[in-house]
Amino acid sequence: MLQKTSRTFYIPINGLDMGLKEAVTSGYLCMRAIDEIEDHEEIPGQLKIDLLRGVYEASQSSDIIHATNEVLMPYRDVLPEVTMRLRDWMLLCPPSIADTVIHYNAKMAKQMGEWAQAKWNIQTEEDLDGYTYSVAGMVGEMLSELWLWHDDTQSDREKAVAFGRGLQAVNILRNRKEDLKRGVDFYPNGWDFKEMLIYTQRNLKLADEYIAELKPGPARKFCKIPLALAQATVNILAAGGSKLTRDAVLKIVNRLNG
Repeated sequence: MLQKTSRTFYIPINGLDMGLKEAVTSGYLCMRAIDEIEDHEEIPGQLKIDLLRGVYEASQSSDIIHATNEVLMPYRDVLPEVTMRLRDWMLLCPPSIADTVIHYNAKMAKQMGEWAQAKWNIQTEEDLDGYTYSVAGMVGEMLSELWLWHDDTQSDREKAVAFGRGLQAVNILRNRKEDLKRGVDFYPNGWDFKEMLIYTQRNLKLADEYIAELKPGPARKFCKIPLALAQATVNILAAGGSKLTRDAVLKIVNRLNG
């Protein structure tokens, strides 16, 4: 499922140590499961809000697995497999860190639901910061907690947020036309490509500092690949291109894994 849903994260996650691999896989797939609800093209807005709120409320239950299944099962014919198997991704996580992964997934579901309710209305840079935190910055926070749990790797939490935020900003740049087609504009008022590029590069610079400050080990090795792919994508977009080729992705990955 990881390979199906992310070419960016499949390789670095697959290279992690046992235990940490399951924790990061669990976190990624849990968040991908709810992201698929937010991005679903056929689900009406109110149902997205209800489902995301339902996932959050299920996380407050004494039986989270059962409660989550109850929320999703009525929509099994509409929702993708990665979403319907949310319970599996929760159960995959090592028990000693599962509460952390579930906490961040619930927090993301709640905030995604709030953004859906607001129809993704972004007018200022502060709004953009809020959105990119909700859908990606808190992923950086969660990863920092997983690094600490695994081998006591310390990290800067604000720069961890910038790591996630920067990757999301690249997606916003890359998916601009598609987002506008579906009626969503993530650019603050008065912003064009230039302003969004500056915002993206600023966060990627902080992400670079975040990684440089990590001690040598699985956390640093993991983070280098998505950051390098993001930076290469930004360079292509700034030059007027559209996306990295598969060959370019493999070259970057092989260089960093070499």
